[in-house]
Amino acid sequence: MDSSPTPRIYLGTGGYSDTDLLGTLYPTGTKKTDFLREYAKQYGAVEINSTFYAPIGQKAFAGMVDKAYVQADSQLKFAVKLHQDFTHARKGTAEHSQAFLNALSPLIEADALAPLLLQFPHGFNRTREHRLYLANLVSWFQDYPLAIEFRHNGWHTPQVVDSFRQQGLIWCSVDYPKVSGLPPSRLIFTERTGYLRMHGNNLNWWDAMSAADRHDYRYSEAEMQDWAQAIANQRQHFDTLYIFFQNTVNAHAYYNIAMLREALGNFGFEVH
Repeated sequence: MDSSPTPRIYLGTGGYSDTDLLGTLYPTGTKKTDFLREYAKQYGAVEINSTFYAPIGQKAFAGMVDKAYVQADSQLKFAVKLHQDFTHARKGTAEHSQAFLNALSPLIEADALAPLLLQFPHGFNRTREHRLYLANLVSWFQDYPLAIEFRHNGWHTPQVVDSFRQQGLIWCSVDYPKVSGLPPSRLIFTERTGYLRMHGNNLNWWDAMSAADRHDYRYSEAEMQDWAQAIANQRQHFDTLYIFFQNTVNAHAYYNIAMLREALGNFGFEVH
């Protein structure tokens, strides 16, 4: 008899403020200030993306905890994307990282913090300079679970995956469109906590005028079934898995989360 605990899977979306979710996830007429409270009643985790564009202060995070934990009586987990200075401008410093972590204290105190996300752009290739920068960056956040997404193929090697295992870093698995210039979609676990971002399969990725355009794609039932099977095949490699759908445009994520929730439930997973 296998006595290992059932792996726990958290489903959610990248951000919670997309008004395209009105009428599905959010009842028609819901005010934007109430989106998070409604969100927390439905899903177990959320990926905060707005922190990538502008820092958020302690007060804002405290408000999020209040809406999710007090008003919605949920146990919502918050994954937080690091500011673009760390990944795109690459001018982050140890002091900058400490300020970012200080702002997160309401989440940390509420035991509401899921992994932090570093999402590097296509231009971040695997040079010696970039490897050194990454090593510094990782050291500044070493006390927190850190998921890292690389969009340059140069990082997608067994050597890098092995180094993640040795360092206790979370490999951010991604479902990318099957177009030239993007890494293959694979599910990889380097820690007992996994992280998967669902970008959809919009073949116009490179020509899209905005992130919403890039993510304008609704997965089919068959695609969700295939992902559930892939996750089930690796169930011995993780205890917790966070899955965030980025395709909130046209409420695609709402329908896809429902499909994946059912498919994962059929494999006996504990889904939040």
